[in-house]
Amino acid sequence: MKIGDYSTMHNKQKILVTSPTLPPLEDFIGCVKEIYQSKWLTNNGRFHQAFEKALCEFAGMSCCSLFCNGTIALEALLSVTGLKGEVITTPFTFAATATAIVRCGLKPVFVDIDPLTLNLDPAKAEEAITENTAAILPVHVYGNPCQTQALEKLADKYNLSLIYDAAHAFGVEQNGESILKAGSASMVSFHATKVFSSIEGGAIFTEDPELKRKLDLYKNFGISGQASVELIGTNGKMNEFQAAFGLLSLEHLQDNIEKRQILAEKYRSLLKNVQGISLMPEMPGVKHNYAYFPILVDKEKFGKSRDELYEKLKESNIYARKYFYPLITDFAPYKDSSICRSEDLPAAKKAAEKVLCLPVHTELNERDIEMICEAVYWNY
Repeated sequence: MKIGDYSTMHNKQKILVTSPTLPPLEDFIGCVKEIYQSKWLTNNGRFHQAFEKALCEFAGMSCCSLFCNGTIALEALLSVTGLKGEVITTPFTFAATATAIVRCGLKPVFVDIDPLTLNLDPAKAEEAITENTAAILPVHVYGNPCQTQALEKLADKYNLSLIYDAAHAFGVEQNGESILKAGSASMVSFHATKVFSSIEGGAIFTEDPELKRKLDLYKNFGISGQASVELIGTNGKMNEFQAAFGLLSLEHLQDNIEKRQILAEKYRSLLKNVQGISLMPEMPGVKHNYAYFPILVDKEKFGKSRDELYEKLKESNIYARKYFYPLITDFAPYKDSSICRSEDLPAAKKAAEKVLCLPVHTELNERDIEMICEAVYWNY
């Protein structure tokens, strides 16, 4: 790439780190008209049922339970499984992972991550297992699969539940199968910033029909009949407008992933030899969804810190994101806990201080990626 006088090339329009991918407006309007005519706005309507069926077919799984968002979906999963005690998880994730654990009366135990994949380190997880451990809750960070086989062996060895926060991983496959098949269940997010969206929304995927039944009860207050409540639940239902939006968006998911792949490959070709910039390793046997494009910035080699590069890009109207920063263990509700010491998590701490997610979404083109990389080069 030829590097010009970037100081005269500042972008006049904001390039955001993400942007929602929308289905064709005329198609959505048609669904809205149908919803208006039926007056069935929520509570397992036609679009809700069709969306669940389509999601199961897409993932090649037997059961899916839709929710209003991913956080409530994860809370539902933790609640209906009846877990008590400690849940081993990663500090390098979005706050909702830990929030769901705590709100379900469980104790999060944070362990360090693999410095290459930035996912939960199975060896560190095993070191943290005690008689109070009930489950392991790994996160497929940026949609990159965890060491699923190692974690499965660990869960079996100690008779622990293994459930996944797969918020980033919808559409990801490993060895020809959906990553959502790992563990006993997986939560996905359909938030507007994700590769695939239902505006807001989330779901639990599982092969366990009894778990699906309990999840469906949980999101409808635990109601099992007009005069009966089977369990303590909440209102976590997805409405018909979200379901229709998601159903339409699913038709365009593969095309959107392919467009993101082109952008990701462009990033890799332009940044792979920049000293002080590390890219996530490519994973054999994995079909990615290209949800994010994270880089790790080494100040000593690059000449600027991650924070300095972040601010310089903002000056050029390029809005990257320090994701995930800070670690969950540095947030106020967790910082003073005896089980949440960031100094015991060196790999996670280092990643949080170095990571920067560059813009990647379907409104960008290869020239936009070139311009972003030029801005990185100019600050090198």
